[in-house]
Amino acid sequence: MEQYEPERLSAPQLAAMRRSLTDGRGALTRRSLLRASGMGALALGGLGTLSACGIPPAKREGDTAAASDDHSAAEKRINFSNWTEYMDVSEDEKSRPTLDAFMKRTGIKVKYTEDINDNVEFFGKIKPQLAAGQDTGRDLIIVTDWLAARIIRLGWAQKLDHANLPHAFANLSPQFRTPDWDPGRAYSYPWTGIPTVIAYNAKATGGRKVDSITQLLDDPKLKGKVSFLSEMRDSVGMTLLDMGKDPGSFTDADYDAAIGRLQKGVDRKQIRRFTGNDYTADLSKGDIAACVAWAGDIIQLQADNPDIKFAIPAAGYITSSDNMLVPAEARHKTNAEKLMDYYYEPPVAAQLAAYINYVCPVDGVAAELAKIDASMASNTLILPDKAMAAKSRAFRSLSAEEETAYEEKFAKLIGA
Repeated sequence: MEQYEPERLSAPQLAAMRRSLTDGRGALTRRSLLRASGMGALALGGLGTLSACGIPPAKREGDTAAASDDHSAAEKRINFSNWTEYMDVSEDEKSRPTLDAFMKRTGIKVKYTEDINDNVEFFGKIKPQLAAGQDTGRDLIIVTDWLAARIIRLGWAQKLDHANLPHAFANLSPQFRTPDWDPGRAYSYPWTGIPTVIAYNAKATGGRKVDSITQLLDDPKLKGKVSFLSEMRDSVGMTLLDMGKDPGSFTDADYDAAIGRLQKGVDRKQIRRFTGNDYTADLSKGDIAACVAWAGDIIQLQADNPDIKFAIPAAGYITSSDNMLVPAEARHKTNAEKLMDYYYEPPVAAQLAAYINYVCPVDGVAAELAKIDASMASNTLILPDKAMAAKSRAFRSLSAEEETAYEEKFAKLIGA
């Protein structure tokens, strides 16, 4: 097997990852707040460590993981690793209703482990086995899009058999069907979506709606009471959209123009600061009147403060995703595919969405969710309507060189 030297992490990449883990989405807990989805580099404990310790990845980039022997028929089980509080739990907290129903229906035993606290830490657990071409002991994992992209590119995910995924294939929402890192969802299916929107405190704005990046950057009544996020893809991606550029196909010149526009907001003191999850307290108090925000935060804040509102810019908004993958050499691929497909059945998807309160990637779930909670079924932060879904855009995958250059420029902008 030909080996190659994996890409090393630059100083800007490392700095960006540290920001994410310290006060960005990587620092947040599951149900109350979101966590990192935007990093394109594997940092502390990640891919750079492979290079440092001399362990080569098992495959060249672009190769497909060879199908391991599938023991699904003889071994009716699945080992499933997920984030904490990312699965529905009964009121007495003694069972997981959807998982229990799957096991009863199929006879497949699921060993469910909440051992993912952030992408980098989790990758540090499984990378030695992946790099050595060994079974990680997990048949199904859920990781954020940037890490899913890297695992697929390195040949460490098994290609899915869509014959085992009829519900997933039919019911996947169009906005999640064609990520540039996995066209046609050959290797992955989303567990949930994570939107970046505009939020504002109606009391702090005097009742005025704030619904565009232009307004955040140019409205004199908001001067000094605006915040953007310290995650590059979110803040730059939203700015690119406002400038009429597609975050999925922008150029270096487009990126520089977006940085320049944000820099003007800093120089004029329109932007109060760039934040991680700590913007939530300031927004609730009204110290920040309007900001770029993560949708999961807003659902939580609105439960306690009716003045907190959100808006989807006419120009569009950024969406990332958490995704199900079958690691290379997993023993129970077919069983894992059956579980993936199960969560694309609308009644099951509704039950999960009602508990975790994130964007559901399953079409046709509204009627089922309304049976559980009508307010959730009408909440577009959980079930985007067609108009909102049409405005969803993903930040394109970056090369290592782009990642380094872009993060360096963003770090200078935010003073990191």
